[in-house]
Amino acid sequence: MSEQQHSTAGAYVTGAEFTRDTNYIQDRIVADPDAVRASGGPTAGTIGNVHAGVAEGAELWPVQAGRYRLVAARACPWANRAIIVRRLLGLEDAISLGTPGPVHDVRSWTFDLDDGGVDPVLGTERIQENYFKRFANYPRGITVPAIVDVPSGAVVTNDYPQITLDLATQWKEFQREGAPDLLPEDKLEEMMPIIKRIFTEVNNGVYRCGFAGSQQAYDEAYDRLWTAMDWLEERLATRRFLMGDSITEADVRLFTTLVRFDPVYHGHFKANRNKLTEMPNLWGYARDLFALPGFGDTIDFEQIKKHYYVVHEDINPTQIVPVGPDLENWLEPHGREALGGNPWGTGTAPEPVRDSEKVAAGHNPLYPLA
Repeated sequence: MSEQQHSTAGAYVTGAEFTRDTNYIQDRIVADPDAVRASGGPTAGTIGNVHAGVAEGAELWPVQAGRYRLVAARACPWANRAIIVRRLLGLEDAISLGTPGPVHDVRSWTFDLDDGGVDPVLGTERIQENYFKRFANYPRGITVPAIVDVPSGAVVTNDYPQITLDLATQWKEFQREGAPDLLPEDKLEEMMPIIKRIFTEVNNGVYRCGFAGSQQAYDEAYDRLWTAMDWLEERLATRRFLMGDSITEADVRLFTTLVRFDPVYHGHFKANRNKLTEMPNLWGYARDLFALPGFGDTIDFEQIKKHYYVVHEDINPTQIVPVGPDLENWLEPHGREALGGNPWGTGTAPEPVRDSEKVAAGHNPLYPLA
């Protein structure tokens, strides 16, 4: 009775066209709260703002190493972004990481991978508890990534598009030496519209296909997705990365969708004109990123598949998780070095992933079973 009561059935396919709720907790963690308040920077939008101000009713929290915990499920593409950026920038010592398991019910993600099913730092079983400590009976979706204030146990923000921008701009004091510039000032004017199109047509586009409630809505979503995928395939014919010779925030945002494409979106979300492996430029580009420290080593394919196929009861009521596809091809040579460039720009690669944050053996071809 309890499982049925908290089923996700009816939570995802709710109408003809899927519309994402983009109303998040707009609090921010910033290096200089007074300067941000005085800046009058923009706050609206679905992709975040590099020079953001403070939204009406939102609070600003001070950057402070050790105070906050990033709660980010490896299964979730939006959370995966934050895991990647934290690692690329070397913020492991400044911001701890909590990783809920891949399956949740309609209430929230749970810390079922931790001993006793309790997050070892927050002491909670569900991230929902941390939301409720801040906002009793929080009325919106209990989403990840979320940053939690460890001393109080209360959620600070779940504004995922802004979180990664703030990690890059507000946490510079604690970034590692050689951290890459993911938001190069001279490329922002060109990059932000590209990020916007990637979010609207690809990151969210696959969901628009998967959660469509009518044939017409699905057909329209499918056409929009593949128009954007073809645009990306063409763009990456002459550029090693989306903005040229080195990685940026744009690559992080696209990668988390591409790495899930064949295992999940192609079949589960019916985004099946072709597989990613059948698009030479996008497939080579995805493997190039996968091979870079901080990208592929954050990916847990088993958790990804389990999340989508078990949680989305609306479109997979049997909750059967497919065995395939074979993933060893992610390790095949990509040949993208021929386009030149240095992934890290003037920076350097991050150190090897810490033992405590490694993906389980057998869940990723980079982590084979012994």
